[in-house]
Amino acid sequence: MYRTHTCGELRIENNGQAVTLGGWVQRVRELGGMTFVDLRDRYGITQLVFNMDTDAELCEQANKLGREFVIQATGTVNERSNKNPKMPTGDVEIIVNNLKVLNKAKTPPFTIESDTDGGDDLRMRYRYLDLRRPNVQQNILLRHKAARAAREYLYNNSFLEIETPFLIKSTPEGARDFVVPSRMNEGQFYALPQSPQTFKQLLMVSGYDKYFQIVRCFRDEDLRADRQPEFTQIDCEMSFVEQEDILNMFEGLLRHVVDSILGYDLGKVERMQYDTAMRLYGIDKPDIRFGMTFTELNDVAQNKGFKIFDSAELVVGICAEGCASYTRKQLDELTNWVKRPQIGAKGLVYVKCNEDGSFKSSVDKFYGQDDLKAWAEKAGAKAGDLLLVLSGDTAKVRKQMGELRLEMGKRLGLRKADEFKALWVLDFPLLEWDEDGNRWNPCHHPFTRPKADWETIENWGDIKADAYDLVLNGNEIAGGSIRIHERDLQEKMFELLGMDKEESEHKFGFLMSAFEYGAPPHGGIAFGFDRLCAILGGQESIRDFIAFPKNNSGRDTMLDAPSPIDDEQYEELHIQAVEKVAEV
Repeated sequence: MYRTHTCGELRIENNGQAVTLGGWVQRVRELGGMTFVDLRDRYGITQLVFNMDTDAELCEQANKLGREFVIQATGTVNERSNKNPKMPTGDVEIIVNNLKVLNKAKTPPFTIESDTDGGDDLRMRYRYLDLRRPNVQQNILLRHKAARAAREYLYNNSFLEIETPFLIKSTPEGARDFVVPSRMNEGQFYALPQSPQTFKQLLMVSGYDKYFQIVRCFRDEDLRADRQPEFTQIDCEMSFVEQEDILNMFEGLLRHVVDSILGYDLGKVERMQYDTAMRLYGIDKPDIRFGMTFTELNDVAQNKGFKIFDSAELVVGICAEGCASYTRKQLDELTNWVKRPQIGAKGLVYVKCNEDGSFKSSVDKFYGQDDLKAWAEKAGAKAGDLLLVLSGDTAKVRKQMGELRLEMGKRLGLRKADEFKALWVLDFPLLEWDEDGNRWNPCHHPFTRPKADWETIENWGDIKADAYDLVLNGNEIAGGSIRIHERDLQEKMFELLGMDKEESEHKFGFLMSAFEYGAPPHGGIAFGFDRLCAILGGQESIRDFIAFPKNNSGRDTMLDAPSPIDDEQYEELHIQAVEKVAEV
């Protein structure tokens, strides 16, 4: 056999035992007449020892080993004289009596260590080498454990794991579809699913009352650190349920996954209305690991002669505890931060709550001590605190202040990667008006049920959706809704979205037809699995939790994909080559 143990397995209890290990050479160190080789596999590292005095030929063979050589080593487990407490195998070493090189290796383009010298582009090009790095392996292991824990919980709650198709019909709503030409059906195309939404609803019609799958989804959209063209969802649906049933079931799923992976008690999962989240945090996915909620200051800050505030729709502030000691340089830096194009604020007003009970602000010309005291009291600020204030259009200034709040939380060390707080956000708007398109757009998706008797609705813009998002540490990790299950309501929804009967029948006739054959009340949710793994791993980017991710341009630089196809493939697919189209 190639190995009797892994490189992370041996302990002092194995002392004196004959073993065979296989793995990759991490490093070779020559010290006097001794050579030490660190041998690595995904389980850990074990030190191999070669002695020039006892076996010069074997020691010379070890000295010729290069980084990432694949070797097999046989020897005896020995207690180390200089133990390494930082390694699980640090109490032992292997006195090698036989060494075999299974495969030589070129010198890798970057070091295969957690703190590598390789940049993102280089690591993605040689992803198979990057995946050997211990920290990346831990990320992939965490993902495996999360998937296993999720399946375990869902199996134990009677969910069936059912696969749905990858080649489906294109119904472009929201993000763009990836389309696939059909060779056997000239001029026709499949689409890759943005989610299995309609299929899981059809499964409810079919009587499979608890469905899930851990499924790949595809969206042809612009990318960022937490977005990929192909991503993974834990996709779930249940029949004969109301919103409360969904919340309890999938709050339980999150608790189980977090506890299984980290041994962390998530504690109470709070609930918050969408309107409250926007008013207090300026965002529909607030990070509730820290306070610093918004205080609206219109009644105490306006009509004092300061035109910027007087003309504003909203004047809003946050209290940064203990930050009254900020220097002018620090305050100027914060001001410049909010004025960046990504934030878009025109300026920042501050009020220092001094230890002696006085106040110092950037608008002392317009506001006296009593005015500033009123601000502080309304915001709950005490001596030593700092008020930061923005003003302007309500929607814009809430978003700007939301970004500033998160930045202050980061600077003050309040957004701890090893602390987790979850939150349900409820009662989203059902629809939003599109001025350009002169129609309603769904805030969630067109299959979401309104929280009202739809036949009596007069103003659809006031209606809440029976929808819910699950937020973890300021990131949306799951979203879902109670679905429409009646044909006439679904037709009405499509009508509101600007689809005539012919279009809605063409795109979704199969679903509405199914509703006529006894569709039960149903609802569901989908977890962004890649994002959940990244949060549990204490990182912002999802890429290192995906074995073979794309870069920010949607390219696989290792495979050099996407890439052109040859003329024969174009002809088989009944498509003109790009060059030929350009000529025409």
